Amino acid sequence: MFPVLPLLWVSSESPQETTPVAEEIPRSSANFPPPEEPRRPSSRPWWYRFFLWRGRLPEAFWTVAALVSMSLNIVLLVALVVLARHLFAIKAVVEDQLLGGLAANFQAMDEAVIRTTVVVEDTIPVKFDLPVAFDLPIETETEVVLTEEVFLSGAEVRYLSTGGLLIRNAPADIVLPAGVSLPVRLRLTVPVRVTIPVDTRIPIHLNVPVAIPLKETELHEPFVGLQEVVAPYQHLLGQLPDSWQEALCGPDRPAWLCRLADWLEPQPNHPK
Repeated sequence: MFPVLPLLWVSSESPQETTPVAEEIPRSSANFPPPEEPRRPSSRPWWYRFFLWRGRLPEAFWTVAALVSMSLNIVLLVALVVLARHLFAIKAVVEDQLLGGLAANFQAMDEAVIRTTVVVEDTIPVKFDLPVAFDLPIETETEVVLTEEVFLSGAEVRYLSTGGLLIRNAPADIVLPAGVSLPVRLRLTVPVRVTIPVDTRIPIHLNVPVAIPLKETELHEPFVGLQEVVAPYQHLLGQLPDSWQEALCGPDRPAWLCRLADWLEPQPNHPK
């Protein structure tokens, strides 16, 4: 509050005419603040004033923080709009190609059959006694040697000349001494009864076809478990709408939601 200054009337020409003159009254130190001293130039270097906003660091920090926050909000808003326009395309890719592909491949792996041919090359040790029983027919010409004298009774002497005596076609008894070699023709059947011991190694080479159904192995349980892991997410995405038109438009909804849905739907790129 300013003090009221009293006015004094000072006479100039006549006592009847007066002119108000403001009397200067000294200001009280209790009513007016002391005059400000002139601001002296700062003694700090220029780089301090430039980088620290003339020494007002808190004001500079909050200003920069506000600008950065607004920039990030604008970037996030643009990213959300772009993502919203392609949201259902991403949903279709995840549902059909990612989750659907995983579920179909897990089921196909569970129903798969491993078919191949196993080549076996090895040697097998064989050891046993082989009984042999058969009749062996023999017919051959050979020479036999007499081991002792052989008496032949009623033999026929066809020609014999000795001491001027000539004998032809006469019966006689003949003694063949030991060591005489006689040519003979053998025709006989020999029974063979023998046991042959067999101890050997037999090389083998086999092509073995193999068919292994995976559902009949221990892999069946992991494949079924993987299908059960993917199935809930696939079912959840299947219950969601497939487009913004399906999500926002309807007979009981405002028209501006349909216009918003039309704007959010990405436009197909037509080739030039």
